[in-house]
Amino acid sequence: MTTAFNRAGTQLNLVEMEDQRLKDERPAEELMEVNVDIQSEDLNSTHSDTRPQIQGRDPKGVNKILKVTFEDVIAEPPSVRSFDKVWLWSHALFEVSRLWMYRLISLLLAVPVSLAAGILFAVLSFLHIWLIMPCVQLLLINMHWVQTVWGSVLNILISPLFTSMGKCCGQITIHLARDEDR
Repeated sequence: MTTAFNRAGTQLNLVEMEDQRLKDERPAEELMEVNVDIQSEDLNSTHSDTRPQIQGRDPKGVNKILKVTFEDVIAEPPSVRSFDKVWLWSHALFEVSRLWMYRLISLLLAVPVSLAAGILFAVLSFLHIWLIMPCVQLLLINMHWVQTVWGSVLNILISPLFTSMGKCCGQITIHLARDEDR
């Protein structure tokens, strides 16, 4: 590959050399350059990545509160302590049983629960997109007159009533004094 150096002393390849030659031939007002980096993966991706993550399974920290250790559950105060071997075996059994029971329960229930959750979220998304939001938009479009009438009712009837009540009650002062005889 043929290389050259520009005025700043940086190395250029053939394409960059041609671009530099064209830039040098243009007037100063045409020297503006815009670089746009487009990655093909970004063009084909959706708003969510559906590939499962094997290493970082909780990237958003949704289940931070479930980081339970043995010391969070069982703790012996300094005044009473069991034998060291009992403490070590209890710790080991706690960690192993927690890990393997979670794995067993997730083996049996993770797929059906995730299927049910997926169906539930699909139904909720469908209802929100195709039923709830069109109804809300329909109400907002057609109920503008209700907003106008309600604003008028508030300004004509309710606002003066509460303003006058506020002025009447605004002058009330309460002084608390402690009775020294009690």
